[in-house]
Amino acid sequence: MRGWWREISGLVLPGTCEGCGAPRTALCAGCAGELAGVGAGEGGGGGRVRPLPEPEGLPPVHAALPYEGVVRELLIAHKERGALGLAGPLGGALARAVEGAVRAVGGGGGRPLLLVPVPSSRGSVRARGHDPTRRVALAAAARLRRAGRSARVVPVLRQRRAVADQAGLGARGRWANLAGALEVVPGGARLLAGGRVVLVDDLMTTGATLAEAARALGDGGRGAGTGFVHPPFTSGAAERSGSDFTQHEFEQRVAAVIASSPASFEINRNSSGTWIVAGGER
Repeated sequence: MRGWWREISGLVLPGTCEGCGAPRTALCAGCAGELAGVGAGEGGGGGRVRPLPEPEGLPPVHAALPYEGVVRELLIAHKERGALGLAGPLGGALARAVEGAVRAVGGGGGRPLLLVPVPSSRGSVRARGHDPTRRVALAAAARLRRAGRSARVVPVLRQRRAVADQAGLGARGRWANLAGALEVVPGGARLLAGGRVVLVDDLMTTGATLAEAARALGDGGRGAGTGFVHPPFTSGAAERSGSDFTQHEFEQRVAAVIASSPASFEINRNSSGTWIVAGGER
């Protein structure tokens, strides 16, 4: 109720910009432009990001924006302060990241884009009054459809066990905390056949959450701990099979997030194909 009340009251009461504090608007033109990537320099408008160290099984991840300044304030406002009106603009940023992720592996072949949000725990959803990642994913799918893409949200992941609060945990602690924590809901694997699956989240720091989500999808509903791993996708092999299910089984996973650490947009000079990411808050 907290989030809904804030959204309704914002329609009738003067407010301030969630990004910079400008009066009488929930999102000023300047902050909206920054979220849309207007005027972003090289690397600042989005691209591939990679944590260091990189967790095993992490799919290629694309981020729209660095997690700093206005972007950081807007994400926190939406997630923690119930500024639900920001879901649309944040969804636009996520849609850009989704497009980038799909282009990097071949454009999706005209198949529907299936956005699979990283699930929030039931406790956090109750405490916040909404599921921020799913809400932004829905907004991103709507933005993609308006741009002529077939896209929908397919929330097939759920938590199979409780996890500890991630705050204060380092990369290895987060990996251990999340290992085996997610699973595909019964029948969920069938919902993913025939589309290009894109894991989505609002923020990436260590990559532990997205790696665990990719592992759960790789289990394909078989259950955690089976050790089943899909082979890497080989371009053209699945298309020759004539089977949507085979295409889904063997294609490379990709992921998209709104934001990642600013360092993730700096090219590592020792390897032109590598991007690095410093710590963060997720």
